[in-house]
Amino acid sequence: MSTARVLYLAGSGRSGSTLVTTVLGQLPGFLAAGELRYLWRRGIVENRPCGCGAPIVDCPLWSRVLADLPEAEPAAIAGRLATRLRLRGLPALLRRHRRGRPPVPGHPDDTHLARLYASIAEHAFAQDGRPGVIVDSSKLPPYGALIGSLPGVDLYVLHVVRDPRATAFSWRRRRALDGGADDRLMSRPPVWKAALLWLVWNTATVRLWGAGNRPGGAPDRYLRVRYEDFVADPAAITARIVRFVGATPGELPFPSPDTVRLAPTHSVAGNPSRHRTGLVGVVADTEWVTGLPARGYAVVTALTGPVLRRFGYPLRRPATVAADSVSTGDPGSTVVPSSPVAGQEG
Repeated sequence: MSTARVLYLAGSGRSGSTLVTTVLGQLPGFLAAGELRYLWRRGIVENRPCGCGAPIVDCPLWSRVLADLPEAEPAAIAGRLATRLRLRGLPALLRRHRRGRPPVPGHPDDTHLARLYASIAEHAFAQDGRPGVIVDSSKLPPYGALIGSLPGVDLYVLHVVRDPRATAFSWRRRRALDGGADDRLMSRPPVWKAALLWLVWNTATVRLWGAGNRPGGAPDRYLRVRYEDFVADPAAITARIVRFVGATPGELPFPSPDTVRLAPTHSVAGNPSRHRTGLVGVVADTEWVTGLPARGYAVVTALTGPVLRRFGYPLRRPATVAADSVSTGDPGSTVVPSSPVAGQEG
C-alpha cells in the first residue's frame, strides 16, 4: 500500500479553510481534495459535483479512486463515521490520546479509509512520478485523529483559525450548500452555538497535536495559521505551509500580492467558493466588524474569551468601528452589503 502524505486542515467551520485548500491545490504536487469525510455520502451516494465540475462518480480522478474500493458500502460507512465522530465522544477521545492509545477506536471500515487515501495518492500524482500532498480540509479533529492512525498515512496538521466573532457572523449568512444551483442551504447555527463549536474544535485541535501534546515524542507535525495572517500576505503564508510539509515552494499562483489565479480542483466538498476559478481577490472579509450586533459580539466573546488571547485575538471590537455603526438588533442581522469576497471564508 502506498504511503499517503496528508495535510489535514483542522479547526472550526468558516475559518478560511476552503480558500487555503484551493490555493494549495494550484501548486504542483498538491491535491485540493476538500472535505474528504463527506466523500462517502455527498460524493458517492448523492453524487454532487466535484470541484472540476463533473459529478463525483464521473470525475476522471475520483472514478479511478472509487474503482479501487469495490467492496466499500458508502452509505453505511458514512453513517458509521458520523456515529464514531460524535461530539459527545470527544472527552473519551482525548483521554485515549493522553494515554497514548488510538484516539478513535478501530473499526473494519478503517481498511476502506486507508485504501481511499492510498488510492488518492496513487492516482493523483501518477504523472508526477513522485509523492504528493493530499490536502484534506475536513477540519473535524476526531476525523483527523482517525486518519492519522491509519496505516500508510503520513499526517501533517494545519490548524486554521479565525476570529470567532467573524465565524459566528459568517454562519448566519444564507448560503446554498453547493453553489447557486443548489436549493439546499448550509446550516445557520445561532451565534452561541457557533461560538461553542469554535471553542471546542479549536481547543481539541491544540490538545491533540499542539506543542507538548504529542505522546511518545512524536515529531512536530503541527502548524497554526490564522485566516487574518493568510489574507494579509497569502504568498508568504502559502510558502510557509509548503515548507512545513517538506516540499519546496516553486512558482506561486499570485500575480499580485492580493490576487490569486485559480484553476479547477478536485475538491469533493466544502464551501461553495471551491468552484471559483480565474483571478480572485484575496482580501479580508471584515463585514462582521460592523455587521455583528453588539449582543452577538458580547455572547461570542464571553464564551470564547478564555482562549481568545492564546490565538492572538482581542476581547474588544476593533476601535476603528464607530459605536453608532453597530446594530443592536437580532444577532443574525446585517447592516452593510455583503462583501464581494465573502465566499472565500471556507
